[in-house]
Amino acid sequence: MDTQKRTLVIDSATDACSVALFDGDKLIAGEFRMLGRGHAEALVPMIADLPLRGRAGRIAVSIGPGSFTGVRVGLAAARALALAWGAELVGYSSHALVAAIARETHGPVPIGVAMTGGHGEWFVQGFDANGNPSRPLASLPPEAAAEQCREDIVAGNQAEALTVARGSGHAMAVWPDARAFAKLTAANLTDEVRPLYGRAPDARLPASAPSPLAP
Repeated sequence: MDTQKRTLVIDSATDACSVALFDGDKLIAGEFRMLGRGHAEALVPMIADLPLRGRAGRIAVSIGPGSFTGVRVGLAAARALALAWGAELVGYSSHALVAAIARETHGPVPIGVAMTGGHGEWFVQGFDANGNPSRPLASLPPEAAAEQCREDIVAGNQAEALTVARGSGHAMAVWPDARAFAKLTAANLTDEVRPLYGRAPDARLPASAPSPLAP
């Protein structure tokens, strides 16, 4: 069986955790779980449950935005498998996937995405009718997020709260789902597979602190 034409998709950047195996654009198998926590323990067994233990010639992984832990877990698994299998590695934004899922329902229209961030903020971003970013990713307090996000259709787990806050629009509750990977365009994929956290780390070294790598 030719695994080189297959793509393993890993998405663990948010409270949701999902995996999928594609042959071209055809979904072979996949699983979606709402975990909240425990991605590190659940992800590898989910991959192992796929046909041929998920082996593929290409691995696609969500690079964020999302939780620091979830993003790192997904990237670590994807990099390890890509190295072991000699597979191509590509990344995609979890917001781009949410927007793509929403366009499947609403058609080629602009989509705003609003997902839970950290410290009570929301990750918001806009996408045009073709799925390309129209506004950069931002982590904002709910009031500021509602003011910035002006698309009529808003998708994500904070979509309803955002449309209520601004008093207009149509909300679609959506989580990133690896099984929807084929809805992304080639422009949504990147060879620069590094974390897209969406906000700065909570902890920082004091300006006067020496680097832990300093001799």
